[in-house]
Amino acid sequence: MRNATAFTFFHLTGLSHMTQRLRVLLFVITWLCYAAILLVNLVLIVTIILEKKLHEPMYLFLCNLCFNGLYGTVVFFPKFLHDLLSKSHVISYFGCLLQVFVIYSYAASEMAILTVMAYDRYVAISRPLEYHSIMTKCRMVFLMLYSRVTPLLCQAIVVIMSSKLELCGSLIDKVYCENWSLLQLSCNPTTSNNIVGFVIILFYFVHDLFILCSYVQLVKLALRSKEGKKKFLRTCVPHLLCLVNISVALLFDLMYARYGTSSMPRSLRNFMAIQILVVPPLLNPIIYGLKLSKLRNKVLQYFRGKKSFE
Repeated sequence: MRNATAFTFFHLTGLSHMTQRLRVLLFVITWLCYAAILLVNLVLIVTIILEKKLHEPMYLFLCNLCFNGLYGTVVFFPKFLHDLLSKSHVISYFGCLLQVFVIYSYAASEMAILTVMAYDRYVAISRPLEYHSIMTKCRMVFLMLYSRVTPLLCQAIVVIMSSKLELCGSLIDKVYCENWSLLQLSCNPTTSNNIVGFVIILFYFVHDLFILCSYVQLVKLALRSKEGKKKFLRTCVPHLLCLVNISVALLFDLMYARYGTSSMPRSLRNFMAIQILVVPPLLNPIIYGLKLSKLRNKVLQYFRGKKSFE
């Protein structure tokens, strides 16, 4: 066993290779990207909240998805922008655990929200006449709470277990803190942490299976009628694109955390690390904003300042 030390901060070494000129360029690009994420998500959230005609389960779940994108990025972008212009890339022990908690719960919530949205679309297309009796306000609130509270509880367990680790190092080879890096710094075996992490990953993999099974049924139902096909293309295709979006992002992150090596180019490793915090929060609201005509028209209405949009 190595000598354990009580560390109060960690060194993030993900940007150590970059020249000052590259950091300034990346700062500008990152700032513009974060501004775009804030803009597109806030526009959809405010539009859905203000427009009573959009107070339907599908749009409220979308509002929850946009809020989750803002939640996940708030602990990364400000710190990352600061580090790009700073010579010292350190983060406090508490700040590191906070990043782990928020980023992991954001990713888990993303999958849970998309699962809830898949269930909503399944009910809307397979049982349209019973939709409002099934998707009551109570059930909608329950599903929204499930998609938010369950990931928080799961990641609280992960963070509590990580906080009890005896650490033998303070160098994290990434641009932000993540749980796998903390496990690698542990002086002792982390079997229990790995088992809990595997169970949580398996739990959310089941969410993926549920979405897959529901869409197999939806495709069969959509092909039976022209109206069903239109509804599927209008409301389900955006959901599928968002699902592919987050799934690819999670796959990249998992591959990087488990199999990323120092032989990979540093720029590629950094991209694989941050894309989960950039691509889904930016593209999800754009995909839905472009595909859902009712939502798109309301957004255009507010921007044009018209009282009606026909």
